[in-house]
Amino acid sequence: MKPDHALDCIGLYCPMPIVKTAQKMKELKSGEVLEIIADDKGIKQDLPAWCKTTGNECLSVAEKDGEFHVLVKKK
Repeated sequence: MKPDHALDCIGLYCPMPIVKTAQKMKELKSGEVLEIIADDKGIKQDLPAWCKTTGNECLSVAEKDGEFHVLVKKK
């Protein structure tokens, strides 16, 4: 799936990737997909948990070369 938007969180650590994601999601329209790219391994658990509490949909979490790529669909 090709995301509509991307958010670079490389070098940011908890809770900043979640804070930045929450800010960016406010700019998106319902149904749009955001790709979050981070190198903080905590994002693997934090972002899906954040999605559950906010009602957004975590589509995938993938690790590639030490980077985590998370796709989130806005509710």
